[in-house]
Amino acid sequence: MFMNSISRLTKAFCLTVMWGLLASSFAVAQDDESAAERESRSQKTKQAQAVSKEVYDRILKAQEMVDAKDYSGALRLLNSLYNPDKLTEYEQSNVLNYIGFVYYNMDDAANAIRTYERMLAIPSLEEQLAKQTTYTLAQLYTMEEQYNKALATLDKWFLLEANPAPEPFILKAQNLYQVNRYSAMIEPIENAMRVARERGKEVREDWYVLLNFAYFQQENYRMVRDIQKILLVTWPKKRYWFSLAGAYTELGEDENLINAYAAAYDQAMLEKEGELVTMAQLYLQREVPYKAAVLLEKEMASGRVAKSAKNYRLLSQAWQLSMEDEKAIPALTEAARLSTDGELDVRLGNAYLNIGQYAECVKAVENGIRKGGLKSPNNAQVSLGMCLYNQQKYNTAIRAFQQAAKTPKSRRLANQWIRVINAEVERLEQIRLAEEAARKKRRQIEERREKAGRA
Repeated sequence: MFMNSISRLTKAFCLTVMWGLLASSFAVAQDDESAAERESRSQKTKQAQAVSKEVYDRILKAQEMVDAKDYSGALRLLNSLYNPDKLTEYEQSNVLNYIGFVYYNMDDAANAIRTYERMLAIPSLEEQLAKQTTYTLAQLYTMEEQYNKALATLDKWFLLEANPAPEPFILKAQNLYQVNRYSAMIEPIENAMRVARERGKEVREDWYVLLNFAYFQQENYRMVRDIQKILLVTWPKKRYWFSLAGAYTELGEDENLINAYAAAYDQAMLEKEGELVTMAQLYLQREVPYKAAVLLEKEMASGRVAKSAKNYRLLSQAWQLSMEDEKAIPALTEAARLSTDGELDVRLGNAYLNIGQYAECVKAVENGIRKGGLKSPNNAQVSLGMCLYNQQKYNTAIRAFQQAAKTPKSRRLANQWIRVINAEVERLEQIRLAEEAARKKRRQIEERREKAGRA
């Protein structure tokens, strides 16, 4: 992007400057006598600042050829005209100026550069022409990827120009970028911005982008953050939201990071699956899991987020953290179906446990145990035991807790459950025995009544 902007700037400026130089860089003495009268007080100076009618006519002819795009013809005419022994230094500078311009139009930057270098070597070269040619050379060096030469030439130009416009500062920064002198880019870019503001000119978007890059390379994320805010206000684009989010990440400004992503989402700038999933994860991080669940469910339905085991797992997690176990079950069911291990089946079983669907809980956990690949098989056995307990399948539940108790981490919990179940079994047995004794006593009473009635 930077080189494209360099090329556009350079070509446009070269054409403008060259034609300006060609139109205004020489005065013509068409009438030798009147010229002599006008120059009577300073003949030497006037000779240095004028060209003969012959030179003027041939340059005009060359210009006509350039207008007709007959560059080869113009070049032959100008080369035949150029003779240092016969031309004044001022005439030489004008002829060389045109030759360089023709080479440029022929896309022969190398010869254009050599021509302008010869032109700058002329001792009496007029100051304004020297200044403009120096800048043109800097641009040509840039186009030819001779960045260090371009920088050295720009330094000479800045010594000649007392009041530089913003663009030369930017050209310097672009060349510094090309030679990896990133920290040195900051000063010329900020100078360009200052001059632009002083002159009431626009500070361009690509200048901010270039400055942002320079500060990023210095890991000055506070400046990166501030520049991205300016870019977003003035030129709101998706990539600036992400750059701002990156700056917030580096600065540890988590709240602002989430707000930046949320703003991008609200403006429909998040389109890729990774971007949308990241937004959901940030909602979870911010402890607003309901928003994460709604986002994921919507985007999975739209097809922008894949219906994969990983995404279903995230969706189910969001619903569970929202205390919405019933809504988590469809996502967990799909996630478990797509998964090769049993982790999600066990989580599905726990969701069923939470809403009191114990038969489905047992089925899901047993599926998970059969699949295997569990990080904590003991926890799966605890979940299975709890579901079986709630189904009042005490013996099977005890066996599940006994399996869980084989792992030290869950031994205490499993044994507590076993004691609870044994106590419950004993309580139920006492109730059964009491009920049986009561029934027996009622039968005995009824039998005595029957005997008494017969008697």
